[in-house]
Amino acid sequence: MLTSINPKLPMRNKAITRDFYINKLGFTQYGGDYDGYLMVEKDNIQIHFFEFAALDPKENYGQVYIRTDDIDGFFKFVKLQDVKVGPLEHKPWMMREFSILDPDSNLLTVGQDVF
Repeated sequence: MLTSINPKLPMRNKAITRDFYINKLGFTQYGGDYDGYLMVEKDNIQIHFFEFAALDPKENYGQVYIRTDDIDGFFKFVKLQDVKVGPLEHKPWMMREFSILDPDSNLLTVGQDVF
């Protein structure tokens, strides 16, 4: 039985990635401290990162879609952390969404169903 999915995204610098996700987005570090690898979690999700020092952020297409049950609350929280976010929009596929680019240009799209 499948129980969860934990995306793995590239990072150039573990300290910068850790700082962004923990201090800006409210994640906590999960597991141990491993060379070249980072795991963070928030609520019911985990994101894993692998070191890719030669990553060119202009050529990074890493993306994650994160569902939430409080899009307005998380949007407000992220904006208060001085994180660049895209607008909160209603999409034709019946979702309200906004997007964040992390320091390595991994795209995080956060969405909530519109009923």
